[in-house]
Amino acid sequence: ASQSSSNVLLLGKSGTGKDIIAQAIHNASGRDTGPYVAINCAAIPRDLITSELFGYTEGSFTGSRRGGCQGKFELADGGTLLLDEISEMPFAMQAKLLRVLQEREFMRLGAKYATKADVRIIAATNRNLKEEIKARNFREDLYFRLNVIPLRIVPLRLRKDDIPLLASYFCQNFCAENNKPLLEISEAAMRCLMRLDWPGNVRQLQNVIERAVILSGAETLDEEILGLSEEM
Repeated sequence: ASQSSSNVLLLGKSGTGKDIIAQAIHNASGRDTGPYVAINCAAIPRDLITSELFGYTEGSFTGSRRGGCQGKFELADGGTLLLDEISEMPFAMQAKLLRVLQEREFMRLGAKYATKADVRIIAATNRNLKEEIKARNFREDLYFRLNVIPLRIVPLRLRKDDIPLLASYFCQNFCAENNKPLLEISEAAMRCLMRLDWPGNVRQLQNVIERAVILSGAETLDEEILGLSEEM
Protein backbone atom coordinates (compact mmCIF):
# COMPACT_ATOMS: atom_id res chain seq x y z
CA ALA A 1 0.00 0.00 0.00
CA SER A 2 2.81 2.41 0.81
CA GLN A 3 4.36 2.08 -2.64
CA SER A 4 1.39 3.68 -4.40
CA SER A 5 -0.62 6.87 -4.08
CA SER A 6 -3.96 5.06 -4.25
CA ASN A 7 -6.60 5.59 -1.59
CA VAL A 8 -6.49 3.19 1.36
CA LEU A 9 -9.44 2.17 3.54
CA LEU A 10 -8.54 0.88 7.01
CA LEU A 11 -11.23 -1.27 8.61
CA GLY A 12 -11.13 -2.47 12.19
CA LYS A 13 -12.60 -2.25 15.66
CA SER A 14 -11.83 0.69 17.91
CA GLY A 15 -8.42 0.42 19.54
CA THR A 16 -6.82 -1.89 16.97
CA GLY A 17 -4.26 0.72 15.88
CA LYS A 18 -5.64 2.02 12.58
CA ASP A 19 -4.01 5.43 13.12
CA ILE A 20 -0.62 3.77 13.66
CA ILE A 21 -1.03 1.71 10.47
CA ALA A 22 -1.86 4.90 8.56
CA GLN A 23 1.26 6.61 9.92
CA ALA A 24 3.35 3.55 8.99
CA ILE A 25 2.03 3.59 5.41
CA HIS A 26 2.98 7.27 5.12
CA ASN A 27 6.44 6.73 6.63
CA ALA A 28 7.20 3.88 4.21
CA SER A 29 5.96 5.76 1.15
CA GLY A 30 7.55 8.18 -1.26
CA ARG A 31 5.62 10.91 0.53
CA ASP A 32 7.44 10.42 3.82
CA THR A 33 9.17 13.81 3.55
CA GLY A 34 5.79 15.49 3.07
CA PRO A 35 3.28 16.29 5.81
CA TYR A 36 1.14 13.69 7.57
CA VAL A 37 -2.15 15.24 8.66
CA ALA A 38 -4.91 13.45 10.58
CA ILE A 39 -8.45 14.60 11.20
CA ASN A 40 -11.15 12.87 13.25
CA CYS A 41 -14.41 13.33 11.36
CA ALA A 42 -16.44 12.47 14.46
CA ALA A 43 -14.84 15.20 16.58
CA ILE A 44 -15.65 18.19 14.34
CA PRO A 45 -18.97 20.06 14.64
CA ARG A 46 -21.03 19.64 11.47
CA ASP A 47 -21.07 23.37 10.74
CA LEU A 48 -17.25 23.55 10.88
CA ILE A 49 -16.20 20.49 8.91
CA THR A 50 -16.12 22.30 5.54
CA SER A 51 -13.74 24.98 6.81
CA GLU A 52 -11.67 22.37 8.68
CA LEU A 53 -11.13 20.32 5.54
CA PHE A 54 -10.90 23.02 2.89
CA GLY A 55 -10.06 26.20 4.80
CA TYR A 56 -11.57 29.64 4.30
CA THR A 57 -10.76 33.11 3.01
CA GLU A 58 -10.66 36.30 5.04
CA GLY A 59 -14.16 37.66 5.67
CA SER A 60 -15.91 34.48 4.52
CA PHE A 61 -17.90 34.39 7.77
CA THR A 62 -18.24 36.32 11.01
CA GLY A 63 -15.24 35.65 13.24
CA SER A 64 -13.03 34.31 10.44
CA ARG A 65 -9.32 34.76 10.96
CA ARG A 66 -7.59 37.66 9.29
CA GLY A 67 -5.89 36.41 6.15
CA GLY A 68 -8.03 33.30 6.12
CA CYS A 69 -6.97 29.80 7.16
CA GLN A 70 -5.66 26.69 5.47
CA GLY A 71 -7.72 23.52 5.68
CA LYS A 72 -6.43 20.02 6.23
CA PHE A 73 -6.27 19.28 2.49
CA GLU A 74 -4.02 22.28 1.92
CA LEU A 75 -1.86 21.43 4.94
CA ALA A 76 -1.42 17.86 3.65
CA ASP A 77 -0.37 18.93 0.13
CA GLY A 78 2.46 16.66 -1.03
CA GLY A 79 1.80 14.23 1.81
CA THR A 80 -0.91 12.08 3.38
CA LEU A 81 -4.29 12.94 4.90
CA LEU A 82 -5.92 10.49 7.33
CA LEU A 83 -9.70 10.82 7.51
CA ASP A 84 -10.38 8.94 10.73
CA GLU A 85 -13.94 7.82 11.56
CA ILE A 86 -14.96 8.55 7.97
CA SER A 87 -18.38 6.97 8.61
CA GLU A 88 -19.23 9.91 10.90
CA MET A 89 -18.83 12.49 8.13
CA PRO A 90 -22.16 14.26 7.44
CA PHE A 91 -23.92 12.90 4.35
CA ALA A 92 -23.97 16.27 2.58
CA MET A 93 -20.23 16.67 3.16
CA GLN A 94 -19.55 13.30 1.58
CA ALA A 95 -20.58 14.65 -1.83
CA LYS A 96 -18.05 17.49 -1.52
CA LEU A 97 -15.33 15.05 -0.50
CA LEU A 98 -16.14 12.79 -3.45
CA ARG A 99 -15.72 15.71 -5.86
CA VAL A 100 -12.35 16.62 -4.33
CA LEU A 101 -11.16 13.01 -4.68
CA GLN A 102 -12.25 12.97 -8.31
CA GLU A 103 -11.01 16.40 -9.39
CA ARG A 104 -7.98 16.65 -7.06
CA GLU A 105 -8.90 20.25 -6.27
CA PHE A 106 -11.00 22.05 -3.68
CA MET A 107 -12.50 25.43 -2.92
CA ARG A 108 -11.72 27.36 0.23
CA LEU A 109 -14.87 28.66 1.90
CA GLY A 110 -15.50 32.08 0.33
CA ALA A 111 -12.92 31.57 -2.44
CA LYS A 112 -13.53 32.32 -6.13
CA TYR A 113 -10.95 29.91 -7.50
CA ALA A 114 -10.11 26.28 -6.85
CA THR A 115 -6.85 25.08 -5.28
CA LYS A 116 -5.04 21.97 -6.51
CA ALA A 117 -4.36 19.25 -3.94
CA ASP A 118 -1.66 16.56 -4.25
CA VAL A 119 -2.85 14.51 -1.29
CA ARG A 120 -2.83 10.77 -0.65
CA ILE A 121 -6.00 9.78 1.23
CA ILE A 122 -6.20 7.14 3.94
CA ALA A 123 -9.65 6.68 5.46
CA ALA A 124 -10.41 4.67 8.58
CA THR A 125 -13.56 3.42 10.26
CA ASN A 126 -14.72 0.96 12.91
CA ARG A 127 -18.12 0.59 11.26
CA ASN A 128 -19.43 -1.69 8.53
CA LEU A 129 -19.67 0.75 5.64
CA LYS A 130 -21.81 -1.62 3.56
CA GLU A 131 -24.40 -1.58 6.34
CA GLU A 132 -24.10 2.22 6.54
CA ILE A 133 -24.77 2.39 2.78
CA LYS A 134 -27.92 0.27 3.18
CA ALA A 135 -29.06 2.59 5.97
CA ARG A 136 -28.40 5.58 3.66
CA ASN A 137 -25.84 7.01 6.05
CA PHE A 138 -22.91 6.66 3.65
CA ARG A 139 -22.59 7.26 -0.08
CA GLU A 140 -21.93 4.16 -2.14
CA ASP A 141 -19.92 6.09 -4.74
CA LEU A 142 -17.66 7.52 -2.02
CA TYR A 143 -17.18 4.03 -0.59
CA PHE A 144 -15.95 2.72 -3.95
CA ARG A 145 -13.70 5.74 -4.38
CA LEU A 146 -12.06 5.16 -0.99
CA ASN A 147 -11.99 1.36 -1.14
CA VAL A 148 -9.11 1.01 -3.61
CA ILE A 149 -6.77 -0.74 -1.17
CA PRO A 150 -8.80 -2.12 1.77
CA LEU A 151 -6.84 -3.25 4.83
CA ARG A 152 -8.68 -5.02 7.63
CA ILE A 153 -6.99 -4.71 11.05
CA VAL A 154 -7.97 -7.77 13.06
CA PRO A 155 -8.81 -7.46 16.78
CA LEU A 156 -6.17 -8.30 19.38
CA ARG A 157 -7.97 -11.50 20.43
CA LEU A 158 -7.21 -12.92 16.98
CA ARG A 159 -3.52 -12.04 17.07
CA LYS A 160 -2.50 -12.92 20.60
CA ASP A 161 1.08 -13.59 19.57
CA ASP A 162 1.41 -9.79 19.45
CA ILE A 163 0.57 -9.42 23.16
CA PRO A 164 4.05 -10.14 24.66
CA LEU A 165 5.73 -7.75 22.23
CA LEU A 166 3.15 -5.00 22.77
CA ALA A 167 3.10 -5.41 26.54
CA SER A 168 6.90 -5.21 26.76
CA TYR A 169 6.97 -2.18 24.47
CA PHE A 170 4.35 -0.34 26.51
CA CYS A 171 6.09 -1.27 29.76
CA GLN A 172 9.39 0.12 28.51
CA ASN A 173 7.79 3.37 27.33
CA PHE A 174 5.79 4.01 30.49
CA CYS A 175 8.76 3.25 32.73
CA ALA A 176 10.76 5.87 30.83
CA GLU A 177 7.91 8.41 30.97
CA ASN A 178 7.52 7.96 34.73
CA ASN A 179 11.27 7.91 35.50
CA LYS A 180 11.13 4.34 36.77
CA PRO A 181 13.69 1.58 36.25
CA LEU A 182 12.66 -0.93 33.60
CA LEU A 183 10.15 -3.35 35.11
CA GLU A 184 9.73 -6.97 34.09
CA ILE A 185 6.37 -8.61 33.48
CA SER A 186 6.20 -11.90 35.35
CA GLU A 187 5.54 -15.13 33.44
CA ALA A 188 2.30 -15.67 35.37
CA ALA A 189 1.14 -12.14 34.53
CA MET A 190 1.99 -12.67 30.87
CA ARG A 191 -0.04 -15.88 30.81
CA CYS A 192 -2.98 -13.93 32.20
CA LEU A 193 -2.54 -11.28 29.53
CA MET A 194 -2.63 -14.00 26.89
CA ARG A 195 -5.89 -15.44 28.26
CA LEU A 196 -7.88 -12.21 27.98
CA ASP A 197 -10.02 -11.45 24.92
CA TRP A 198 -9.31 -7.68 25.06
CA PRO A 199 -12.58 -6.15 23.83
CA GLY A 200 -10.84 -2.76 23.91
CA ASN A 201 -8.00 -4.18 21.79
CA VAL A 202 -4.49 -2.67 21.86
CA ARG A 203 -5.70 0.50 23.56
CA GLN A 204 -7.06 -1.54 26.50
CA LEU A 205 -3.78 -3.44 26.84
CA GLN A 206 -1.88 -0.17 26.76
CA ASN A 207 -4.03 1.28 29.55
CA VAL A 208 -3.55 -1.83 31.71
CA ILE A 209 0.23 -1.64 31.41
CA GLU A 210 0.31 2.12 32.00
CA ARG A 211 -1.75 1.79 35.19
CA ALA A 212 0.40 -1.07 36.45
CA VAL A 213 3.66 0.81 35.88
CA ILE A 214 2.35 3.87 37.72
CA LEU A 215 1.08 1.87 40.70
CA SER A 216 3.94 -0.61 40.95
CA GLY A 217 6.45 -0.37 43.78
CA ALA A 218 8.23 -3.60 42.91
CA GLU A 219 10.69 -4.67 40.23
CA THR A 220 8.20 -7.01 38.59
CA LEU A 221 4.65 -6.54 37.35
CA ASP A 222 2.55 -9.43 38.60
CA GLU A 223 -1.12 -10.42 38.14
CA GLU A 224 -2.25 -8.43 41.17
CA ILE A 225 -0.68 -5.11 40.16
CA LEU A 226 -1.96 -5.55 36.60
CA GLY A 227 -5.48 -5.75 37.98
CA LEU A 228 -6.33 -8.46 35.50
CA SER A 229 -9.21 -9.82 37.55
CA GLU A 230 -11.05 -6.57 36.80
CA GLU A 231 -10.41 -6.95 33.07
CA MET A 232 -11.53 -10.56 32.82
